[in-house]
Amino acid sequence: MRLVVFIFCSLLLSSCFFLGPTPRKLLQTAEAAKPIDIVIVPGLPLYHGKLDTLLKSRVLWSHYLFKKGIVSNVLYSGNAVYTPWIEGSSMALFANQLGIEDKNIVIDTIAEHSTENLFYGYYQAKNMGYKTIAIATDPFQCAMLHKYAKKNFKETIYFIPIIYDSIKPKMGMNLVIDTTLTVKKNFIPIEERLDYKDRFKGTTGKNIKK
Repeated sequence: MRLVVFIFCSLLLSSCFFLGPTPRKLLQTAEAAKPIDIVIVPGLPLYHGKLDTLLKSRVLWSHYLFKKGIVSNVLYSGNAVYTPWIEGSSMALFANQLGIEDKNIVIDTIAEHSTENLFYGYYQAKNMGYKTIAIATDPFQCAMLHKYAKKNFKETIYFIPIIYDSIKPKMGMNLVIDTTLTVKKNFIPIEERLDYKDRFKGTTGKNIKK
């Protein structure tokens, strides 16, 4: 039920931001440019060391894009923010279970907010020599990051919102990793490191170290 409500809200809200392109249209645009060198997938916290429905949908969507040849590599992005598990590293292990090999995976362990997923992921990919870059996540986050990208990047970044029908058959898969491998040492949750004002600044990209 939670997933159904989230999908409905994501589609409703994202349409207000994109003002035109539907997720399927954006996917077609990405397919026309394939193979895109690398796609950035923003992370989410693991609670009790397990991925929830939303995080699973992002990992499955990245696998779908990889298997279809739309993207050649995947950059999983995210530090340990609210829980002790490093998001990027954890997603990479889940992706391994789906069949994406380490040679096709890049990990960012710096980002703590959506805007940082995009910013640090983009420049990490560029520094590694990747030329075409995409973002793959849920429609609402895609819409939010699309606004940020228009203000901060001159280069084309492909946005590929999740099409839930495409991953629905695999949503029941049981993906389990050894979470001891991705625990951050001396972890302090973000609520104890930053007050609400500073966390909000991070959400809007104002904490990014350029």
